[in-house]
Amino acid sequence: MGVLDGQVVVFTGAGAGIGRSVVTRYLAEGACVVAVDISESVTELRAEFGETVIPVVADVATWEGNVAAAKVAFDTWGRIDLFVGNAGITDNARPLEEISGAHLANAFHELFGVNVLAPMLGVRACLDALIESKGGVILTGSFASTNAAGGGALYTASKHAIHGLVRQLAYELAPDVRVNGVAPGVAPTRLRGTESLGQEMADSVLEGTVNMLPTQEIAPVSAYDGLFTMLASRTDSVAMTGTMVTADSGLSIRGIARPGGRVGHR
Repeated sequence: MGVLDGQVVVFTGAGAGIGRSVVTRYLAEGACVVAVDISESVTELRAEFGETVIPVVADVATWEGNVAAAKVAFDTWGRIDLFVGNAGITDNARPLEEISGAHLANAFHELFGVNVLAPMLGVRACLDALIESKGGVILTGSFASTNAAGGGALYTASKHAIHGLVRQLAYELAPDVRVNGVAPGVAPTRLRGTESLGQEMADSVLEGTVNMLPTQEIAPVSAYDGLFTMLASRTDSVAMTGTMVTADSGLSIRGIARPGGRVGHR
């Protein structure tokens, strides 16, 4: 018996990285999942896990894509207990001064469309069902949700917006729907870049990053499964709403002289 038995989840950004790992954990915990991604790779989940997961290839920056995902969940299982807005793209830490004014508006709309508008659309598409089930929402933030230098101006602003969205929606939807977030720091995954800036997929972990972390190690993507599962649980996080859970390998407490007080003492 899993902690998510009977829960129906709509999960965006499910095709790879943290999203795919968390979906795998949710399924193991007894959830039924509509797994949404713009990449065809998400369809592989059906062959691996069977009828408890339904892949949907869709652009979550559109209303139609989110409505389609919510409809599949409701038509198949008759309810929605949780929406997880995990889809995101990066600006590859591009500073504002390196983005030409002519390209800035398009880059803004593209990145904010995926990182901010998409989770708003997803919540709205699932909202009636979430209120009926007294369900929950989890949004994926970032170290950049509360700190500078976790990305470029566009990415950092978008992840700060997610932090604000978690808090505002938690207020607006209380007491019927709990809204929380997870803010990873450095994860070994690849993120889609902003096409308006000529960017492609890029590794999230740069050479030498591990030496800058207080923990002195890069946690695997599976390290975040438990946090997402806890926030999805109707018992383990019942007292939590409006909370952004930080899981940043200690980046936010990194020292000036060295990353951690005992780094180099081993």
